[in-house]
Amino acid sequence: MIDLYYWTTPNGHKITMFLEETGLEYKIIPINISKGEQFSPEFLKIAPNNRIPAIVDHDPIDKGEPISIFESGAILQYLANKTGKFLSSDLRLRTETLQWLYWQMAGLGPMAGQNHHFSQYATEKIPYAIERYRNETNRLYGVLNKHLEDRVFIAGHYSIADMACYPWIVSHEKQGQNLADFPHLQRWYELIKARPATIRAYEIAREINPSPAVHDEESRKVLFGQTAKSLK
Repeated sequence: MIDLYYWTTPNGHKITMFLEETGLEYKIIPINISKGEQFSPEFLKIAPNNRIPAIVDHDPIDKGEPISIFESGAILQYLANKTGKFLSSDLRLRTETLQWLYWQMAGLGPMAGQNHHFSQYATEKIPYAIERYRNETNRLYGVLNKHLEDRVFIAGHYSIADMACYPWIVSHEKQGQNLADFPHLQRWYELIKARPATIRAYEIAREINPSPAVHDEESRKVLFGQTAKSLK
């Protein structure tokens, strides 16, 4: 059994996509980040960065004590190693998969996230910030589109790299991006969107959070007003 500490964000969707693909037994423990549940002492023991997702694997492959993992990329890599799925043992395919996983973690996710923040959530609309992150998101879409020109999936076969990137493309309209401008990316996106496991993962999200709330002032403070003092 795997405990999945989850909320309905792109990083959360990565893990439900993987778990639904593999059929691993898991239990979702919702962490409502708008209510500050990610700052509970119990959750911080598992995820010291106070971010979802995180997991606790009660049946690790070494048969030792339960192991906890935070950071979505690390979780995907751990689960791929545990199951032997979606991360090739071939040196070159494995390396290709991991470099694109880290590309998402270091580039696509943070830049699209800042795009969302300044265009959707910030109460003060700062044109420079909106344009800066919209343009960088556009550049990253172009990088992925070019890479997919001669392949079906990011690393040649469906992998954790695809699962990491897909949820960050779902909100392309809110990011100010037109998928029609990126035909190879659009083809890849539609292919993953139609996978049964992807459909199930997003159905789970709607069950847990059927009406994503518009952030009020209190939730804004929780989500965007934290400092080091918040962890004490």
